[in-house]
Amino acid sequence: MEKGKLFGVSVGPGDPELLTFKAVRVIEESDVVAVPNIGHKRQTAYTIAEEHLAGKQLLDCSTPMTKDRAVVEAAYERIADDLCALLDDGKNVAYLCLGDIAIYSTYIYVHDIVVARGYEAEIVPGVTSFSAVAAKLGTALCEGPERLLVAPVMASDIDEILDVPANKVFMKSGKAVHELRDKLAEHGQLEHASMVANCGLPDEKVFERFADIDDDTDYFSVVIVKDAR
Repeated sequence: MEKGKLFGVSVGPGDPELLTFKAVRVIEESDVVAVPNIGHKRQTAYTIAEEHLAGKQLLDCSTPMTKDRAVVEAAYERIADDLCALLDDGKNVAYLCLGDIAIYSTYIYVHDIVVARGYEAEIVPGVTSFSAVAAKLGTALCEGPERLLVAPVMASDIDEILDVPANKVFMKSGKAVHELRDKLAEHGQLEHASMVANCGLPDEKVFERFADIDDDTDYFSVVIVKDAR
């Protein structure tokens, strides 16, 4: 029997209308749709693509949110086992991924495992969260000779990043968002920062002034800082 093919499908940041034509085609043509679940009490990627999932066989792919690499890697291996079993049955699988797979996705680890085992896999690109956030704010990420620096919020290196002369995107802000706000204030950059949480989702929040954020922040928060130097 000919083996199936794995597709890593980027579904964009939240608005279902930002799904690409290719993403929709691959999802609808696949035999099985793998749905990531990282413990945020909702399956965001599933919700975005839900209109195209009627009658589809679904595979739940749970990944624990922990810094214990051994636990996470074991979860990736388990997911890869489930995917490879479906591929061995000749089924094509579309693995949904929030945003764009090339930007801090968990899918890519599973992709590498499956490919290393000798299976065929293809990545379908999508709209990044920070591109959607910039559009929502009506601003450019970079113009002319400006540089763009994209980083997850890690308290240990915020000072180093803020010293770089570039426009900046901070992703996965979550619980560290208030510390980031304080750091921006220390560096005199707070007035040049904006944030959107859950961009394109029903509970979206837009803060044109990052200084005005409330205490109810979310993991899916993106902060854009314009370099004023």
